[in-house]
Amino acid sequence: MTTVSSQEQQLNVPYLPLSKEEDTAAGGQSIGKLVSDATQHVSTLVRAEVELAKTEVVREAKKAVKGAVFFIIALAVLLYSSFFFFFFLGELLSEWLQRWAAYGIVFLLMLVVAGLFGWLGYLKVRKIKAPERTLASVKETAAALKPQHAEDEPAA
Repeated sequence: MTTVSSQEQQLNVPYLPLSKEEDTAAGGQSIGKLVSDATQHVSTLVRAEVELAKTEVVREAKKAVKGAVFFIIALAVLLYSSFFFFFFLGELLSEWLQRWAAYGIVFLLMLVVAGLFGWLGYLKVRKIKAPERTLASVKETAAALKPQHAEDEPAA
């Protein structure tokens, strides 16, 4: 059993190679021993697949949380800061403009700030990907475990 490492981060996930690295003769082993070995290998393979899936999902969930933080910031600016800072700004602008124009400008500024943080959150959430390595590994495992009837049968 060996471990797989990723370029992005080190993942110590045990796996079994799907092709033989060295030829071993199975002539001296009993059926029970072969079944026991196969069961152990399948168990290790399933655990490795689950561990790989968990690792990739956790990594993608962390990206989602980072994106959600920007949405929370946008909501906080929109709800809390607007009551104090934007009233102050509206009153300040009403010294040079009519009162309705000053508050209209402040409202547009609030929309721009909320839109900016919403857009930043969207950019972070958009980067979330499917667990590609896990999906590829599951497909490879399924293909390796699928019975090869056409190759085993003699041509008629």
